[in-house]
Amino acid sequence: MIIVTGGAGFIGSNIVRELNQRGRTDILIVDDLKDGENYKNLRGLQFIDYQHKDNFLETIEDDAFDGADIDGVFHEGACSDTMEYDVNYMMRTNYEYSKSVLHFCLEHRIPFMYASSASTYGDGANGFREGDTCENALNPYAFSKLIFDRYVRQVIPEARSQIVGLRYFNVYGPQEHHKGKMASIFYQLYNQIKATGKAHIFEGEGGYADGEQRRDFVYVKDVVNVNLWFWENKAESGIYNCGTGKAHTYNEAAQAVIDALGTGKIEYRPFPEVLIGKYQNFTEADTDKLFAAGYDRGFHDMKAAVKEYVAFLESGGYFVYGK
Repeated sequence: MIIVTGGAGFIGSNIVRELNQRGRTDILIVDDLKDGENYKNLRGLQFIDYQHKDNFLETIEDDAFDGADIDGVFHEGACSDTMEYDVNYMMRTNYEYSKSVLHFCLEHRIPFMYASSASTYGDGANGFREGDTCENALNPYAFSKLIFDRYVRQVIPEARSQIVGLRYFNVYGPQEHHKGKMASIFYQLYNQIKATGKAHIFEGEGGYADGEQRRDFVYVKDVVNVNLWFWENKAESGIYNCGTGKAHTYNEAAQAVIDALGTGKIEYRPFPEVLIGKYQNFTEADTDKLFAAGYDRGFHDMKAAVKEYVAFLESGGYFVYGK
């Protein structure tokens, strides 16, 4: 059996989908469906069971899985809202919960793959290389992810099973509808152009010209490939960047969606005051450690990936069961 927490979410459901494509359907999905939208991500997936995240926590704390043959845990479940400022909530959800799942895996020697975040680098002033010298946290979400990474670093030397944390950069692709304002810029631009014919992106700020803020946009298929590569190859434990290593401007992102749709134009809007000092104007993964670990599957070209993603959205936007 394979366990995927956050399995009804964006990246989690894509991991389940790829596992299905590889013949694995013995999957336990752990999530919380209270928002009334993410359940739709489950309709096209094959899995043996679903468990609410609170019930799952009780199960592992009671060691009720004892004796079960668990091949791996992909821990993708978290609160990913960068505008959530209740630090106690963030720590319970993203830190304490993750520690419980980690120690369950350590006790039973189960490979543990988990979602970290490039937000742990703050404004990127010191670069985007895995390590203390580059790390900072500009909001409670980033803080919760950074503190768990630091906890993991203390645990790894004594661990007898695989632990891999992946610092996701700006992920985009199928099944992110439910994320609302936290959905990728590509999903938002697609909907803006469909509704108004215009792609709205921020004016310049912090020394950047209009739309010239740059991010490392990574296709969700690549994120899945990195996760499964580490798991299948039993690669060395550690915390690794999961990005392409090549940043693109928001102007390029908007143009990619416009080109994929064959219509639309760019329109700039004022940079929100609430984001000043809390916004990453530039991100670009340092991929040296990832490639040194042996990862060799590459990354999609952004324009080609956006074209594929837009076609997916145009055809319905959700995975179809059995296809």
